[in-house]
Amino acid sequence: MTQPLAIVLLSGGLDSATTAAQAIADGYQVIALSLDYGQRHERELRAARVVAKHLEIQEHFITQVNLTQWGGSALTDPGLTVPTSGIEPDQIPITYVPGRNTVFLAIALSLAEAKGAEAIYLGINAIDYSGYPDCRPDYLAAYQELARLSSKAGLEGRAPRLIAPLILDSKVEIVQRAVKLGVPIAQTWSCYQGGDQPCGVCDSCRIRDRALVEAGLGDLASKIP
Repeated sequence: MTQPLAIVLLSGGLDSATTAAQAIADGYQVIALSLDYGQRHERELRAARVVAKHLEIQEHFITQVNLTQWGGSALTDPGLTVPTSGIEPDQIPITYVPGRNTVFLAIALSLAEAKGAEAIYLGINAIDYSGYPDCRPDYLAAYQELARLSSKAGLEGRAPRLIAPLILDSKVEIVQRAVKLGVPIAQTWSCYQGGDQPCGVCDSCRIRDRALVEAGLGDLASKIP
C-alpha cells in the first residue's frame, strides 16, 4: 500500500526535527517545508537541510516569504535586539514574529492540498515556550476549522489534519523523544542569533540547554559566553 503523505514544517530546530521524525514513525511519507522569512538566524535553514537528509526525506521545499519588510520582531528587524536576560513571566517577548505560524500554516495548507497530503505536522509547544500566542492548543483547533472551510479538499471532507505531537510535552520530554527517534540533536539549530555558534543566552538557547542538561545530554548544550 502507498504510504499516506504528510507535510512537516521543518525549521531546523530541535522541536521541528523531532516532529519530522515522529511523522515518519507514525507511518507517513514526509514532505518537508522550510520557510526563509528573513530571520536573522537563517543558519537554521542549513540545519533543516541536514536534518532532512539524515531522516531521508526525499522532497524538501524551502520557500521565501519576506517578513522583514515590516519587521515587528527582533528576529526580523535588525534594529531590535534579541533579549538575553531570560524569559519574563506573563510577557510576550520581542522575539515573537507577528503572524508567523499563521502564514506558515497557510503555505503548508496550500502545499498539502496540491500534493494530496493527509496531515500537516508542526512542532509548536505550549509548555516550555516563550509565551507565543500561536503555539497554543486553542490556536491549533481554530486553524483546523479554517483548514476545513478554506479549501476544496476541506469542502470535500478531506482537509488535512493538523498534528502537533509535542504541544503538551516539556522540553525535557522533547529531548527524550528526539533521542528515541534518532534525531541528530547536535545538528539542529535553535539559537535566535545568527552566526556559526549558538549564543547560549537567548531564550531559545536557555530553554534548550536546560532541557539537555536535565536529560543527561549536557555535552550538547551551548557554551555560554
